[in-house]
Amino acid sequence: MHELVQNMETPVDKKKLREIYITFLEEDIIKRLAEVKNIDNRIAMEIYYNSKLCQQISSGEYGIEYMDFRYLANDLIENEPELFL
Repeated sequence: MHELVQNMETPVDKKKLREIYITFLEEDIIKRLAEVKNIDNRIAMEIYYNSKLCQQISSGEYGIEYMDFRYLANDLIENEPELFL
């Protein structure tokens, strides 16, 4: 059997798929924070990983991890302004 077909028949590991999705989501949020606030990516990363939003996304609370990254970045800016001081 062709390798591609064989791989398509392999069951999807939903946990691994979610981890990959979250990784890309976090990357997009961090880039958006850096862009909107005109800050270095490293600073944006530190802000994100110290936020309540990060905790909520990691825990899967409320399903917010399926919201648009732009909305989530703006939400972080509006609801956790103390992180940007």
